[in-house]
Amino acid sequence: MRGFTVTELVVVVAIVAILAAVAVPVYQGVAARGRAAHCMGNLRQIGIALNLYLGDHDMTMPVLVAARGEGDDEKPSLDTELADYVSGPEVFRCAGDFDRIWETTGTSYFWNSLLNGQKSGQFEMMGRRLGEAGIPVISDKEAFHRRVGDEVNILYADGRVEEEVKFWVEGGRGGQ
Repeated sequence: MRGFTVTELVVVVAIVAILAAVAVPVYQGVAARGRAAHCMGNLRQIGIALNLYLGDHDMTMPVLVAARGEGDDEKPSLDTELADYVSGPEVFRCAGDFDRIWETTGTSYFWNSLLNGQKSGQFEMMGRRLGEAGIPVISDKEAFHRRVGDEVNILYADGRVEEEVKFWVEGGRGGQ
């Protein structure tokens, strides 16, 4: 019985290295898509919670800060005002939030404070009435799901959640 030659061993190691070089990026892409899908699911749950809140508050949007700098800040925010309408605080944590913004501020998501106190379905901005379809309500605080550039998941007033280029989230960690 003969053993492997050095050449055969080098060829086997090279094949394994090539397979690993192909498999690792594929796995990373699948994992990133999974985290983005989980985050979109969270935004949908928050959207449902917001609808329940609206039902309890005469269809009036809550008055919230866009984002808190610290979790112990007593200003009303997504995670404090909608806490009774979700299954638990993990709903406010994006799976792609590797910077632990959720742990610091209480949520990985940013509230569109231009909607504060407005009646649902009667949104106004700069004196003009707006339809619900294109109005962003909640988004990721940061571009957690980078694939092409600065993209964030956004929950729109019509209930859809999409990944879009980061355009209205500025200073996500503590801006108001």
